[in-house]
Amino acid sequence: MIEGIAYLWPYLPGFFRASWLALQIALVTILVSWLCGLIAALAKRSSIRPIRWMAEFYIWFIRGTPTLIQVFIVYFGLPQLGVSFSPFLAGVIALGVSSGAYVAEVIRTGLNAIPKGQFDAATALGLDRVDAMRFVVLPQVIRIIVPALTNEAINTLKNTSLLSAITVVELTLHAQTMIAATFRPFEFYILAALLYLLMTSLLSWFASWYEARHHQAP
Repeated sequence: MIEGIAYLWPYLPGFFRASWLALQIALVTILVSWLCGLIAALAKRSSIRPIRWMAEFYIWFIRGTPTLIQVFIVYFGLPQLGVSFSPFLAGVIALGVSSGAYVAEVIRTGLNAIPKGQFDAATALGLDRVDAMRFVVLPQVIRIIVPALTNEAINTLKNTSLLSAITVVELTLHAQTMIAATFRPFEFYILAALLYLLMTSLLSWFASWYEARHHQAP
């Protein structure tokens, strides 16, 4: 055990840099997924049928196809149509749009849990529909959906490993590169797993802290 740790020691800085890149990708992707999810959830509740149908198709397509295929479509497929992205940006877009479909269902569930009377009461008090949603409904929805959003954020962080397939040198691809150079798969995959575990644990801890802080009795 000690010998294995001593062997890995010189490689730790490179793994930390790759972990930081994976975390950056995850954080940006989470923000993109929340934006996509909120738009899709509100569109699915729209009274305008074409908007509602587009949201339903988006959620149906994304949830029914593998995330890796979606990454390939963005990075390898779109250039055929004249739209090209860097590996980093393609990864963020693909993972963000993919996660957004799941976030949309989480938000929709939260919206359904809020009595419609609260929205009507807010508009009766003089708030327009946007302000009523922003200041009355959404703050309550956020408190309800924090656990589900945390689970999806953790999945997003783990899915950054898929970007190794499009040459993003995040944690997984860095580990594969080191394994190819040293022929020591066990040690390097264990190290990568531990670093992923550390990052997902930090996300879980932050979500638990946020939930406890905002669910205290007034």
